[in-house]
Amino acid sequence: MTASIQQASARQPVRAALAAFIGTMIEWYDFYIYATAAALVFGELYFPSEDRFVSTMASFATFAVGFFARPLGGLIFGHLGDRIGRKKALMTTLMMMGVATVCVGLLPSYAKVGMLAPVLLVLLRVVQGVAVGGEWGGAVLMAGEHAPAGRRNFFASFAQLGSPAGLILSLLAFRSVTSLDKADFLSWGWRLPFLASAALLVVGLMIRLGVNESPEFEKLKDQRRTVKLPVAEVFRSAWGLVLLCIGANTIGIAGVYFTNTFMIAYTTQYVGITRSLILDCLFAVAIIQFLAQPVAAWIAERMGGARFLKCAALAAMLSPYPMFVLVQSGKVVPMVVGIAIAVVCMASFYSVIAGFVSGVFPTRVRYSAISLAYQVCGAVAGGLTPLVGTWLAHRYVGQWWPLAVFYTCLAGVSLVCIVALDACRAVHAQDEAAAEALSSH
Repeated sequence: MTASIQQASARQPVRAALAAFIGTMIEWYDFYIYATAAALVFGELYFPSEDRFVSTMASFATFAVGFFARPLGGLIFGHLGDRIGRKKALMTTLMMMGVATVCVGLLPSYAKVGMLAPVLLVLLRVVQGVAVGGEWGGAVLMAGEHAPAGRRNFFASFAQLGSPAGLILSLLAFRSVTSLDKADFLSWGWRLPFLASAALLVVGLMIRLGVNESPEFEKLKDQRRTVKLPVAEVFRSAWGLVLLCIGANTIGIAGVYFTNTFMIAYTTQYVGITRSLILDCLFAVAIIQFLAQPVAAWIAERMGGARFLKCAALAAMLSPYPMFVLVQSGKVVPMVVGIAIAVVCMASFYSVIAGFVSGVFPTRVRYSAISLAYQVCGAVAGGLTPLVGTWLAHRYVGQWWPLAVFYTCLAGVSLVCIVALDACRAVHAQDEAAAEALSSH
């Protein structure tokens, strides 16, 4: 009996990493199909206007609403995760996301119910935002806190791997329905990817039921060292680190929505690419991203997280220039290569940043701290990136360099904040070593 218990316990790190991957894949699938629909159909169905630019901006505004709701989700589920456990919080976020996504697929259009349609769309988007706001931090911690000693960054990267996997699923789903004629696609075809989320929800819940609570949280709970108000503790003792973590996450979040969500609208409206062609390109790039992220996490484990993140951020600053040159060709292979250059740099950073920032904070407030940092960054950098990109493309028609400079600035923010975080961690380590030396005397 003891041997079987030990074997089950030994399997928990792998099971926790798998559950983090599957759960975040489902959550990001739901989030990305909304993003794709916002670029392709929501403007026409829920925000009809004679000016396509106005409809697209209104559609991307609802996309941004989900990001603005994410900090609320981070606060709510960060508190619950630090108080009652990571597992219970994650089961709730997955259920919320799945139900809201299915409801979007059932929502009538503006032509049928008028203003009620966009209002309900925004409300469902808020629920999605709250759910994904609580999901990310818990998934990262369940994987990272189950990890063997010294392997937090690698195991936490499996939660990050759910993003490209969810993107691949969402692109497959939409690619299968964009082959329909326009009338069928706008009438019912676009709804199928949303309705398919019901099956994914069942799978995700079953997998997560088989994972134990985080051992680090269980130890904290047994010792009765949980914090009554984790968020208040974060603001009292670590607000500076939270601000740096917000900045550090910038390119990992904004880059995704620049190269995917915004790029769909940019290429179809300003480069003359068909919807099916850009989705095929992004699908190929998503596969490249999926393969690149675990390799990046493995390399970072040997290089050191901070050093690797600095190199990845610097590469990301340079990557948009070849990307736009190749995208302007309008040909499949150059477009895939160009977008892949930017995505591999961004994804390498994204795969490692979760484990890096989670190691900055103590266990008792870790869920609240990393959720708050990541989701505030998501609200600002992720939510506004497609809007800013659309405005720049409209303002500088025929010129791609302002978009490239914008992307470089996003990556530059991350680089500066990683350098500062690394310095803060070094100072903190020296202070702890000095305190330990004094206590030994």
